[in-house]
Amino acid sequence: MELWRRSARELAHLIANRQVTSREVVEAHLKRIDEVNPHLNAIVRRLDDRALASADEADAAVRRGDPLGPLHGVPFTVKENIDVAGTPTTSAIPALAEAYASNDAPVVERMRAAGGVVLARTNLPDMGLRIHTDSSLHGLTRNPWDPDRTAGGSSGGEGSALASGMSPIGLGNDIGGSLRNPAHCCGVASIKPTQGVIPGATEIPPTAYSLAFQLMASEGVMARRVADVRMGFDIVRGRHVRDPYSISAHLADVPTDRPWRIAVLDNPPGGRTDPGIAAGVRAAADVLSRAGHDVRTATPPDFEEVTTMWASTLNVDLMVNRPLLEAVMGEDAKTFLGYGMSEFPVLDEAGLALLHLRRHEVAAKWAQWFGEFDVMLSPTWALPAFTHGFDVAGIEQARVVLETFRTVLPMNLFGSPAAVVSAHVADGLPVGVQVSSWRFDDLKCLTVAQVIDDSLGLATPIDPCH
Repeated sequence: MELWRRSARELAHLIANRQVTSREVVEAHLKRIDEVNPHLNAIVRRLDDRALASADEADAAVRRGDPLGPLHGVPFTVKENIDVAGTPTTSAIPALAEAYASNDAPVVERMRAAGGVVLARTNLPDMGLRIHTDSSLHGLTRNPWDPDRTAGGSSGGEGSALASGMSPIGLGNDIGGSLRNPAHCCGVASIKPTQGVIPGATEIPPTAYSLAFQLMASEGVMARRVADVRMGFDIVRGRHVRDPYSISAHLADVPTDRPWRIAVLDNPPGGRTDPGIAAGVRAAADVLSRAGHDVRTATPPDFEEVTTMWASTLNVDLMVNRPLLEAVMGEDAKTFLGYGMSEFPVLDEAGLALLHLRRHEVAAKWAQWFGEFDVMLSPTWALPAFTHGFDVAGIEQARVVLETFRTVLPMNLFGSPAAVVSAHVADGLPVGVQVSSWRFDDLKCLTVAQVIDDSLGLATPIDPCH
């Protein structure tokens, strides 16, 4: 099997046992980038020389018999709004094309400390504020499964690179499904963690995060298999001095002394759900039911209101920063921003105060609801991946996009965890099943997702369809 087809854990094992060298692994992935990236535009900055030099250092450590980290010698990719020392953190806009970082972000620092080799940077939409990856700096990223469909966003470059074999594991972030949307669209796996469990920090201004980002944005790991996501999650999680709200928490896993209690929400309120996507959720539920677990159809309280609260929370910050954003974002990105903001009211001081009172009330209801269930299975996207440019074609199309990704939004509003495992194909496109739970139950999500992955996981990487 070609090395670029191997999982991150397999590659680490092969390198540690001297069956292959890190240089061979890195060279295999660079060759794969040569072959498929011209069709996809997922990788937007290659770090060939640095990656090969790091691989040689990793191989020297193996020869010396040094202690090896869990990712020793394995290449990884990084979304281009996460700092990598000596490269620009562009956030996909020309205004930041030369915004070089002097230090790694905490997640990159920890991946390197575990032995990982930074291979390349991946694409995102302007400022990460779109769920379709088309950058005014780097251009459009395509989906390996269908070049005419979106790769998702905002971590769409990561999703496309992973699914096509250009990278075995990567880093992204998520304020409105941005780790989970591309996992669904491209047929890979990811986790959005409990807020604060994975630290985030940047040295590219603005270095201070707005309230919505403090409450709802998270760094995270993407890979083809859930087992690799869990390995990466364990590497990057925990308190870091550069993130004042990061925490080292005890995370709950599923019980071993009783069947798991699984809620199934295959047709979420608030809009349509594609039958093929709903069937994928039910297929995952059937896997767990056959394993003897307690699987029941259930809907968490006030679901439709939750998605509106997410939008209103983000809208306040976007309105304050809109003049700056519109000064640096491309035309399509500004169009989608305008459509999204127009659908929800901009709250005044009293409205914002009442919003957060209500957010707490509903969070208490969800916490109690998850006291009855270990995890909830749901669609990641309720509707199929849309065609390029659909989201900016008009206000009606933008409303369809908001309908499409409504199921990812509660986990951002509440800062709770959600993993995505690709477990089905509908109309030739992958279907990501979202496994969510309440705060600090991240390991529950990963364990249940692993069971689904073992039974239904899609065979990736794939060769891009042209």
